[in-house]
Amino acid sequence: MSPELEQTLTMLSSHRSVLGYMLVSRGHPASIIRHSGVIFEGEQGKRYASVIARIVESVQGGLDEIHAGEMDGDDVRFLRIRTKRHELMISPDDRYLLAVLHDPAT
Repeated sequence: MSPELEQTLTMLSSHRSVLGYMLVSRGHPASIIRHSGVIFEGEQGKRYASVIARIVESVQGGLDEIHAGEMDGDDVRFLRIRTKRHELMISPDDRYLLAVLHDPAT
């Protein structure tokens, strides 16, 4: 991993409101490259990785439908999903997805 990415991941995991981050491959099935935080460990982490990949695919599919027939479509750059308890931020890239889960109350 690049030094910039290492620095960003270290900074994310040190923030007090961050419950964890997950770096996920874009392949099928999505696999966890790296994670931090107990919420992303074990089977729960695998479920999160799968769901995160499906969310990005679904949103991208919707954008593709909206821009069907256009020469230059649109790509998902950043997703922010807020629930009653957490906020999930997803930053897709060509090779991986970076997901950060944090507690907005802190």
